[in-house]
Amino acid sequence: MAEGTIKKLTEKGFGFINTGNGSDMFFHMSNLEGVSFEELQEGQTVTFTEGRGPKGPRAENVKPV
Repeated sequence: MAEGTIKKLTEKGFGFINTGNGSDMFFHMSNLEGVSFEELQEGQTVTFTEGRGPKGPRAENVKPV
């Protein structure tokens, strides 16, 4: 599992994770585990696995640390 920090959350139920290597990873609320989208905060540390979405890489199995 990779670790990153939530960079941005939107009202539409998706956000971006700063992966620490200079890139951001997209995630959708349907890829959360053990937490609701409303409980997440920008700046929060999360773990995730990298998956493939229709528009490229995305974070899956997103869990707060």
